Amino acid sequence: MRGAFWSEGRRATLLYGTALATALLPLGAVAAPQAEVLDEISVTSVSPVQARTTPIANPGFGVLPVATDTFSPVTVVTQDQIARNQPTTLGDALADRPGLSSSSYAPGAASRPIIRGLDNARVRIQENGVITGDVSDLGEDHGVPMNPLVDQRIEVIRGPATLRYGSGSIGGVVSSENNRVPTFIPAKGYSGQVTTGFSSVDAGRLGAATVDAGGDGIAVHADGFASATDSYAIPGGIQRNSATQSQGGSVGISAIGDRGFVGIAFSHYDALYQIPGGEAEQARTRLDPRQDKVTSRGEYRPTEGPFEVIRYWAGGSVYRHDEIGIGENGIDGLQATFKNREVEARVELQHVPVTLPFGTLTGALGLQSGRRVLNSALESFLPPTDSRSNAAYLFEELNVGNGLRFQAAGRIEGDRIASTATLFPSDYLPVPGEDPEQFRLTRRFAPKSASVGALQDLPYGFVASLNGSYVERAPTGYELFSQGPHDATATFEIGNPNLKLERARTAEISIRRAEGPFRLDATGYYTRYTGFIYRNYTGALCDDDFASCGSGSELRQIVYRQQNATFYGAEIGAQIDLLPVGNGWAGIEAQYDFVHAQFDDGSYVPRIPPHRLGGGVFVRADGWYARVNLLHAFDHTEIAAFETTTAGWNDLRAEVSYTKSLDPALYGASEVTLGLQGRNLLDDDIRNSASFKKDEILLQGRNVRLFMTARF
Repeated sequence: MRGAFWSEGRRATLLYGTALATALLPLGAVAAPQAEVLDEISVTSVSPVQARTTPIANPGFGVLPVATDTFSPVTVVTQDQIARNQPTTLGDALADRPGLSSSSYAPGAASRPIIRGLDNARVRIQENGVITGDVSDLGEDHGVPMNPLVDQRIEVIRGPATLRYGSGSIGGVVSSENNRVPTFIPAKGYSGQVTTGFSSVDAGRLGAATVDAGGDGIAVHADGFASATDSYAIPGGIQRNSATQSQGGSVGISAIGDRGFVGIAFSHYDALYQIPGGEAEQARTRLDPRQDKVTSRGEYRPTEGPFEVIRYWAGGSVYRHDEIGIGENGIDGLQATFKNREVEARVELQHVPVTLPFGTLTGALGLQSGRRVLNSALESFLPPTDSRSNAAYLFEELNVGNGLRFQAAGRIEGDRIASTATLFPSDYLPVPGEDPEQFRLTRRFAPKSASVGALQDLPYGFVASLNGSYVERAPTGYELFSQGPHDATATFEIGNPNLKLERARTAEISIRRAEGPFRLDATGYYTRYTGFIYRNYTGALCDDDFASCGSGSELRQIVYRQQNATFYGAEIGAQIDLLPVGNGWAGIEAQYDFVHAQFDDGSYVPRIPPHRLGGGVFVRADGWYARVNLLHAFDHTEIAAFETTTAGWNDLRAEVSYTKSLDPALYGASEVTLGLQGRNLLDDDIRNSASFKKDEILLQGRNVRLFMTARF
């Protein structure tokens, strides 16, 4: 198909000028038959240029990042893995990967990803390059209005690559990639996937479908999903008030030509979920997020001039959720409302390669702009806040030959945040007869960031990388201006309008091998934070107003503060094929990760994930896939003030599935996969040390899931 930019089944890895993109073929994937195209042009969230890659066709289960030809670790959850695991939140999709965990505040509904112990304001979540436009960063009870079931893959980008997206991605970027804005015309004119499943732990039932079609330079896309669960089972009982449901979908259209494409999509999300544990459970608290979103993206390749590719991403969304439950008056009704309107646009100009005496220089210049307007009502903790941001960034890579590449990147940003500030007493306790002073305040920041790195090919397919970065982050509106009760999280939150820029200096070293019978990804990092912003428990309890703080009994008082801190850790994953079985292999896998995070005064940073060690065996052959794996979390004892220790746990998992090719003329589908998966088969008590709810709730007990996926 002339002009098809990303042909079905031919997802060549085409790397951005900084070599920070990922190989799209996963470990264990086999390339489908290739369609006829003139160009192989990726339109993924990481802007590409052509580069050397090696397709991978070995067994794999998502433990390893996919590409070795990158400066930074990039974890990829593939479409096959999503179809097998059937996560309904991004946190659920990523929680067992090395270096990643989740907040699991409301499992199956509100579970935001945590990267190397960092979350909320330090982890950007986006869909097809555009920020999701929700309020999940304001509170762990707020879900991300996305369902991974319609995704082609989920990418987690860490390190220098995050400079493309903003200071709000200092910890990393979670990118949901799908074809909602169509980027290819299927080789036979149409393609699609249908997946469904049932889980025993919560009587969970779900279904999702995606369809792509097109011809004569026009591509269209449609998808839809629905899921519902009852309150889930835990060892010895039921976790009350934990039921969920969600539904949504999208339609999109693109014009695709020889030199580029332009497309637009509309999507809708609607959900209702309960908050288990503590006061929220007693009050039967539930949230009903709704979002409408418009996204556009495009690409143009001039025939001449200094730029070989010009790309853009743009989007806008309107989001709202109500928090419903039993109030102080004993009546079940509306307790709080959050509204978010957000727009964002980004343009990148990728220059033509420049041949220098000592190598070839590739790279791109980018411009980004965004605005976010937050409003909340009733028992909400944040006054109306208007945040604006403008930025420019530059990435350059120098390939000097002999497998050696150097990278440099920089970003400068201008942030403006306006809201109502409150001047609280220094001890954050009320003065009888006096109300804290309030005043309008606009804060302006100019974060500046830079990174350098080197990548070297080694013998036997190994690749080593060394990166250094300096990143500044502007405080967010809620870190500056919070001033009241947040009922669903049982906290009384107090911002600090005098917060300064947060600064992070990071050194990172990695070695990777993604080909052959032995595959490895190992990364170690050290980050020194100046002015690390965190939520500090004061020990005081409040009710629904500041006058009650110190004498209240319901809400934990939290104050945003800054202190210098040091983070260091490692994430390791390895797989080895041992025995040939049919047309495939049997082998073993292993993983280990940890994060150590401590303030300069010797205290520990709150809500850090535990050390985890895992391993197992796998077989993939003749359409069969089987795996048994145990993930062990150690006791978490490095706790902050007013935190409690978390006992270790064991998650024994097993899976078997069979994939069979079919005759589309006879069955309507070209391939079908049927499988059975078990999680927490030991029915262990699992508590997440990174969750605010870990002392109040257990995660799901023993679960068996039946799933089926059909492709056509």
